[in-house]
Amino acid sequence: MNNLRSAPVFFNTSLAVKVTEYLKKQTYIDYNTIETFLKNNFNAKYPFGYVVINQFDEIVGFLGPNGAGKSTTMRMLTGNLAPDNGQIIINGIYLLDDPKQAKACIGYLPETPPLYKEHTVTEFLQFCARLNGIAKKQQKSAVDTVIERCGLTEVSKRLIANLSKGFQQRVGIAQAIIHSPAVVILDEPTSGLDPIQIREIRQLIRDIANEHSVILSTHILPEVQMLCDRVQIISKGQLLFNDSLQKLTEQMQSTAIVVGFSHSVDIGSLSAINGVNDVVKMDEQHFKLSYLPDHDPTQALLREAVEHNWPLTSLMPEQHSLEDVFMKIIREEDAHV
Repeated sequence: MNNLRSAPVFFNTSLAVKVTEYLKKQTYIDYNTIETFLKNNFNAKYPFGYVVINQFDEIVGFLGPNGAGKSTTMRMLTGNLAPDNGQIIINGIYLLDDPKQAKACIGYLPETPPLYKEHTVTEFLQFCARLNGIAKKQQKSAVDTVIERCGLTEVSKRLIANLSKGFQQRVGIAQAIIHSPAVVILDEPTSGLDPIQIREIRQLIRDIANEHSVILSTHILPEVQMLCDRVQIISKGQLLFNDSLQKLTEQMQSTAIVVGFSHSVDIGSLSAINGVNDVVKMDEQHFKLSYLPDHDPTQALLREAVEHNWPLTSLMPEQHSLEDVFMKIIREEDAHV
């Protein structure tokens, strides 16, 4: 099971035991394996709260509206809040049974970096090395390594209080990875940064993911598109989506076209076009034609336009953003409640 860096968070003790025993018997685990096991044995995909699971060298985007449970999950994963019931397993270690060893597998950057600003960068990271139990002989090497990895060499002797917010965020990331944890948890790592700083921190996160698994909690949806391999969406403590970024972006593909004419066209004629299953009149000259996946009616529409002398002024697919998909997933869940 060495391809996994962190294991599920379960809010059902008996289920946690069953799944954990199953995982121990496997030589290689991925998301599909676990989901198939859950579906076959418990007749549901996510019947028990939500799951945070990280594969080796992967960035997982953890999304949800305000009040969804993101911060609560982060606090539980880092051992700052005990769950009411169930188990949290980090890198095969039960957090509640062996918190010290489990926490040693985690690097955490909260939304507000925990910095002692009266220290220089080097002094602060030396303190973090001691705090994380790094052997005295290895502390200098650990500090030097994260200073280089996080691009802090030129400011290593400066007081943290005198650094820009972007460099302070780099120091926060450095303290999170100084002990080489298996899993790095980042909570809103680009919040409050300017565009240049955001780009630099995103690149740093990509670099970190080469050697650590990363859980990225953020509300910035474009950031998820740029950084993440997998996306998890929660709402009201329930996992609504858990799949690759590709699967999420597939939902952004349009199943409607917006067409404009120089004069009004009969809506019944548009509805009769092969592939069209719904027509919405936007104004006298513009219509939205919806269709089923793999039944794009564009070619049929063009033929009808030529045959019936409908002068086209515009034709474009309806654009869906990641925000649209996110809201659709949340609303569908709300409709089921």
